[in-house]
Amino acid sequence: MNLKLLTSRLTVIGMALMCSPVFAHTVARGDQAFIEESTGVQIGPFIYLGAKHMVTGYDHLLFLFGVIFFLYRLKHVAAYVTLFAIGHSLTLITGVLTGVSVSAYLVDAIIGLSIVYKALDNLDAWRSWFGVQPNSKVAVLIFGLFHGLGLATKVQDFAMSPDGLVPNLLAFNVGVEFGQLLALTAILIAMGYWRRSGSFKANAFAANVMLMTAGFVFFGLQMTGYFVA
Repeated sequence: MNLKLLTSRLTVIGMALMCSPVFAHTVARGDQAFIEESTGVQIGPFIYLGAKHMVTGYDHLLFLFGVIFFLYRLKHVAAYVTLFAIGHSLTLITGVLTGVSVSAYLVDAIIGLSIVYKALDNLDAWRSWFGVQPNSKVAVLIFGLFHGLGLATKVQDFAMSPDGLVPNLLAFNVGVEFGQLLALTAILIAMGYWRRSGSFKANAFAANVMLMTAGFVFFGLQMTGYFVA
């Protein structure tokens, strides 16, 4: 993969995201209707919906891509992804059950900044530019909390039946983590092939610059939505 090809692909992805009506935590209208009309325990369907959300969540995938970019050992990947999953699960479940209300635009803007943070971390910018090195594991856990809160703000907009709410919500979260595992597996396979090629080191800088750009795009669009809405 050469630099020109990498840049063009990332540009196409960025343009597709900018043309999408919703950028983070998307829930299709049909899925929303099912969620609102469901009563009683619906374990299987909610696991499916949770997995679908994760594998189509551009913000989650970009952040995970940044997190594992320079992780070569599975135990390190597992450690970071587990921290992200703990944070994501905690705020998703507690946010919905307690009804904590937060502006979805502001939460999604912070999620955009989480992508920027990880790209800068991969570029060693914190140490070389600012003379500090944030704890990567703590940062991933904190941003995991925001990612879960972002989804919780969307779920709260649905008129979910209290009948079976807790089991369905837990099933949805299980689906999210299952979808994360599927997405992570695909990313790791692709990264494995890329790392074995001679172009990885040459294009790693450009890839993280594009990742940072995508994060700023997310941030700018969400802040615009916040002030315009």
